[in-house]
Amino acid sequence: MTVLRYADINRDEFRTLLGRYQIDIIDSDNDKDIPGSFWGDEEAGLIGNKLYCRDDTPLHSALHEACHYICMDEQRRRGLHTDAGGGYDEENAVCYLQILLADYIAEMGLARMFSDMDEWGYSFRLGSARRWYEEDAQDALDWLTRYRLLDENQQPNWQCRL
Repeated sequence: MTVLRYADINRDEFRTLLGRYQIDIIDSDNDKDIPGSFWGDEEAGLIGNKLYCRDDTPLHSALHEACHYICMDEQRRRGLHTDAGGGYDEENAVCYLQILLADYIAEMGLARMFSDMDEWGYSFRLGSARRWYEEDAQDALDWLTRYRLLDENQQPNWQCRL
């Protein structure tokens, strides 16, 4: 199985989803390096509030980078270029939020996000993204709640961290 790619989704809906966080998606040329990509290759890039994707960009990568933008504080967002930084707790929160946001993308959903994260090699203590999310992610949920990135139903509230 191959991971879901940016070319496989409704881009207008994806733009609308991330636009709620004031993130602009920029389509990169398929034959060029992706600006702001920390990992290179087909991985999404991030410069300021601009998320760069090519047709071959894995959707989990695009959501992961978008969630870094959402989870970082305002000062880091102002100087953001390529390396989102952040510590262990924030990284866990980013992974948790990208799973939540996956459910707002018709072509993806939670099950596909879990599968794609596992296939790509995200590593979790319990061996899979689903088990981590369901059994071991309380710290990530607490982090997102502390920074008011989720509502009372533990769903995205469409605001970036202050």
